[in-house]
Amino acid sequence: MSGSHRAAVRKQPTRPSAAQPTGGRAAPGSRAQARRGRRRRQRRRRQAVTAGAALLLVAAVGWLGLGPGGTFAAHRGTGTALSQDIVPLPAGVATPSGTAAPGAAAGHTDAPSADRSDRADGSYPAIPGLGTGFAARIPADADQVVLASGAAKDSANATVTLWSRTADGRWRPGASWTGHNGNAGWTTDHTSGDLRSPIGVFTLSDAGGLKPDPGSKLPYHQDSGFTASGTGFNGEPLAGSFDYVVAIDYNRVVGSSPLDPREPLGEAKGGGIWLHVDHGGPTHACVSVPEDDMATLIRTLDPAAHPVIVMGDAASLAT
Repeated sequence: MSGSHRAAVRKQPTRPSAAQPTGGRAAPGSRAQARRGRRRRQRRRRQAVTAGAALLLVAAVGWLGLGPGGTFAAHRGTGTALSQDIVPLPAGVATPSGTAAPGAAAGHTDAPSADRSDRADGSYPAIPGLGTGFAARIPADADQVVLASGAAKDSANATVTLWSRTADGRWRPGASWTGHNGNAGWTTDHTSGDLRSPIGVFTLSDAGGLKPDPGSKLPYHQDSGFTASGTGFNGEPLAGSFDYVVAIDYNRVVGSSPLDPREPLGEAKGGGIWLHVDHGGPTHACVSVPEDDMATLIRTLDPAAHPVIVMGDAASLAT
């Protein structure tokens, strides 16, 4: 080895290997790598803690929103279904008694079921406006119902609608007319001269009038005795009121002319209560509809359908 090379070797200190420990202490490069490792581990721990907290928050929000009594529970059925037990109902279906359908919140219901049909044919499972009590009083064989619904207990204004039972036991509405009832309204205990129409369900068996038979299926009794004169409670003329009548089977002998004066329950209970032509004002106790509609009603009522009239103020009929 030449002298110059030996001098160069002597001047260069011996450096320990990076992998070789010196005096039991890590080399400077090894300490830096250790610090970087510790910082990476600390960052991973902080990220894990943050992620866990976020998951807990999401779970809590989900429970409050979707769990029993949660925020979204009050709007079930109003938009996208939130769970498998919330099934949107087809439009127009309706639920019994206007109660809210399962999965739908109260306060988000459509119109009451009694106000609309739940079928395309316009039929109803029960006649709207009738409570269970009155509906149960309709005879099982009655396939035609004249519904005379008064505006109020003391009102003389009424709406008269003809209902027909379908082959599957439902009810389909026919024509509806405005008319009148007794001047003093309605009563469950009619007496002669009280000027109130009796509330109840009565059969319809006989028709008649001053004019010739318009095509009645019920026995029709034409008679000059069906003559009305004078004026009504509002001063309106009564002429023509009895051109067409249908006897309401209240305190009368069924199967006879509406003019038959016999009253099986006694005179005190009144009688001679008919459906007749409207004269533009209240009646003594009868129910009236316009003349053309009376003729239509007489042609429509069929003894084979065992027609009845359900009559009373709307509040009473709803019981």
